[in-house]
Amino acid sequence: MLKYSMLYPENTCSRRSVNLSGMWRFQTDPQSCGVEQGWNDGLPAPDMIPVPASFADFYTDKETREFCGDFWYETDVFVPDEWKGREIDLRFGSVTHRATVYFNGVEIATHEGGFLPFCVRITEIARYGANNRLVVLGNNELSETTLPCGSVSTLPSGRKIAKPYFDFYNYAGIHRPVWLIATPKEYIFDFSVSHAISGSDAVVSYHTVTTGDNEVTIEVKDEAGNTVAMAKGKDGEIDIPNVHLWKVRDAYLYQFIIRIVDGETVVDEYTEHIGIRTVVIQNNNILINGEPVYLKGFGKHEDSDIVGRGFNMGVMKRDFELMKWIGANCFRTSHYPYSEEIYQLADREGFLVIDEVPAVGMFPSLMNFTDASSGKQTAFFAQETAPELQKNHLLQVEEMIARDKNHACVFAWSLLNEPDTLDESSTVYFEKIFDRCRELDPQKRPRTFALLMNSTPDKCKCWQLSDFISLNRYFGWYVLGGADIESAEIAFRKEMDAWAQLVGDRPMIFTEYGGDTNGQMDKLPSVMWSQEYQIECLDMCHRVFDSYPFVKGELVWNFADFQTTEGIMRMDGNKKGIFTRQRQPKRAAFTFKQRWESLPLDYKAK
Repeated sequence: MLKYSMLYPENTCSRRSVNLSGMWRFQTDPQSCGVEQGWNDGLPAPDMIPVPASFADFYTDKETREFCGDFWYETDVFVPDEWKGREIDLRFGSVTHRATVYFNGVEIATHEGGFLPFCVRITEIARYGANNRLVVLGNNELSETTLPCGSVSTLPSGRKIAKPYFDFYNYAGIHRPVWLIATPKEYIFDFSVSHAISGSDAVVSYHTVTTGDNEVTIEVKDEAGNTVAMAKGKDGEIDIPNVHLWKVRDAYLYQFIIRIVDGETVVDEYTEHIGIRTVVIQNNNILINGEPVYLKGFGKHEDSDIVGRGFNMGVMKRDFELMKWIGANCFRTSHYPYSEEIYQLADREGFLVIDEVPAVGMFPSLMNFTDASSGKQTAFFAQETAPELQKNHLLQVEEMIARDKNHACVFAWSLLNEPDTLDESSTVYFEKIFDRCRELDPQKRPRTFALLMNSTPDKCKCWQLSDFISLNRYFGWYVLGGADIESAEIAFRKEMDAWAQLVGDRPMIFTEYGGDTNGQMDKLPSVMWSQEYQIECLDMCHRVFDSYPFVKGELVWNFADFQTTEGIMRMDGNKKGIFTRQRQPKRAAFTFKQRWESLPLDYKAK
């Protein structure tokens, strides 16, 4: 299991946390000479840059924007003298894609994976009552053993450039907040819950991990601040009478206050805000608290102007307001786990979330959005790189579940996006990932993965591992687009008829569908890229969805336009957004608003 705690930083009677966001010193290292030249003791010629943020879009030269290789961050960290005697950690929300951390010139940690947190202990090396130098060496190179996957090529000048096997920009940097944390020597390391409902009551099973042997108590308060339940022990069950359940778009959160106590003394205290709900897949239905739910929403990206993939609280708020306005109830964290603050808000707003590990690009192609529809086969998981890739994959599944397991909003795990599933080797690879996910999750949520268009019912070797089937389908865009849209609908229905013979009791959802659209382009009669054609394409997909009772959700691609690698198929990014990158509606947004507000939550319930 993980060697560091994934608990989100907070201040309590026993804990202190300081957000280190702000302007840091920054320097690229194209020759990878920084380690040899001692940059860990201070950067020789730094610029100033915001943290958290991607670094690419701040600059006006293409070399920095497209930079691939080593890059360095540096800042001063004041550790208060009164923190002596505590455990002191640095917590990084994410560094994309890998990091080496130096503190006062000494290398103290490395981390692989650019979308999940990691902690670094500095208790013994910190200078108390003084500034300390924090230096981070990052790297954004891609390979077939990294998540996400890709490659690197070298230009004649010797400059490296990234070649992603995925259709979103390879933003890099310190993307999420960095925290300085102080905890007692004996502290709460982990806390997890699972829920059962009995009539009007709930039973919450809990498990606590601490670093000592003192007693643990749990106090549960309702939203009014009233204590509704108590328990003692590191493990146990908590009975909550007349429970107020967490429901879709009708959220309710209890406070779970976990304490380590030594007699009357509180040694450590931590609070989690937890919604009580159950998730079951049964008879083609997705059941939340035993009630069927039809998913309406989006695939999204953490992507916005200027800060790229960096966490932006204002953009987060706008996104949730737009999703509420349009009548959505769900989104997928395509194609990586998002910032923790997004899940916290989803918990409060009652949105369902499919939480996705960054297993994307497992189909080696620099034009995967077209090759994925062509029938191309790659036997990706039969390559000699597969064991190392799987090792990284398993670790990031573990980190994702450790971080997100208590969120009510997270009702399912997505373990891969558009992998090559046409070779028998994929089944062996997938089984280990799916089994490990089930083992780690205390709530045993449904597991799925998003099937690319090559993964048809007659060829896919892995669909049966999913608890519900998730299809990415682009009939009317990458397949039979434009004047052929009539043929696209026929082909789409033919595939769906084949799936109908296989799905059994599994529900199916669509995790991607749609087409690129210029938000300023209107054309009568419609042509591809016009707003009119986007609506026609979406209407065709919805007719198909509505025709099959086992289809229980539609997550259109994409919530908003987003940045990609440049190319002749992309006009300054992917334009499939229902909203522009600046979060303004295209015409299709009003079509969705009308449709989604008219569909009941239990649409097509059996």
